[in-house]
Amino acid sequence: MNIKGKHFYNTADFSVDELNFLIDKAIKMKNGLIPIPQTMKGKSLSTMFFGPSLRTRLSFYAGVNKLGGTAIDLPVDGAGSYSFEFETGVVMNKSTKEHVKEAAQVISKYSEVIAIRSGELITNSDVSVKVKSWDELKEDKIQKEFMKYSKVPIINMESNVYHPCQALGDAMTIKDKLGNPKGKKYVMTWVNHPKSLPMATPNSQIQSACDLGMYVTVAFPKGWDLDPEIMKVAKAKAEQAGGSLSFTNSIDEAFKDANIVCAKSWGALGYYGSWDKEAEAKKGLSNWIVDAEKMKSTNNAYFMHCLPVRRNVEVTDEVIDSPQSIVVDEAENRMWAQMAVLSEII
Repeated sequence: MNIKGKHFYNTADFSVDELNFLIDKAIKMKNGLIPIPQTMKGKSLSTMFFGPSLRTRLSFYAGVNKLGGTAIDLPVDGAGSYSFEFETGVVMNKSTKEHVKEAAQVISKYSEVIAIRSGELITNSDVSVKVKSWDELKEDKIQKEFMKYSKVPIINMESNVYHPCQALGDAMTIKDKLGNPKGKKYVMTWVNHPKSLPMATPNSQIQSACDLGMYVTVAFPKGWDLDPEIMKVAKAKAEQAGGSLSFTNSIDEAFKDANIVCAKSWGALGYYGSWDKEAEAKKGLSNWIVDAEKMKSTNNAYFMHCLPVRRNVEVTDEVIDSPQSIVVDEAENRMWAQMAVLSEII
């Protein structure tokens, strides 16, 4: 398999065989079945976080170190940060310092790979931030413009639309726990949350379960449907891998006989950017929480969440602290999965 030089923007850009190769390599590295390759010795990764991060930042830095390389952070958010222009043909007489056209090429001269987090709803704010329409955010301008001009691979550390690193780490976790996950039931359930969150993570998590050939059920209240174009691609991938993708508005129905329950909140397309209206629509949805009673109807399912998680809002303490909770393993596996990607694309 050869994916050298390829951007890691969306797992749908890779074949099922390529993804399984990366997953298996990550599992082997983690379990000491193969030595950790020093692929990045004398090489560097440049990172840009246009939003806050804990697991993504640390997992990349730790992983690069294990591969023998160096991670360099370019501040683009907060004090001492750098600002870029992404529009074409603009007169740059305002606050932006440098056009992405030059910046991407220059950074490419210093590093062998560039990793970017750019989701506009990923913030430290206590309330949902004002954003453009979903159609505009879906363009993923920051990621796409860097990919357009960069001379080295770009890794998407989460954009408005996708979070492929989370997806690959999740797939690794599922395969590590279930062995052969094909034909097993995976549930992605929307859960309540005080803020409106990006759709990137559930989009990619659903795709990863589809790639594994699982029977995937997505549960959400009426009005919280995910992007139909993205779900159409996921459905095709599921059928190609021997699985299926279905949707329900009943959280209780979804949990029946599940092997994996993954919880995640996301903003409703119908209210996108109109968060006051969405908050009003959320009233009465406190039952959209993963609790012990719902887990009883599963097939002794593992509980997954990308973290951070709002305890006793998205999931009860009883569930997340139970032996079936694998959220910490899931977080660790992000590092190994990302190491597999780095070792192959450089």
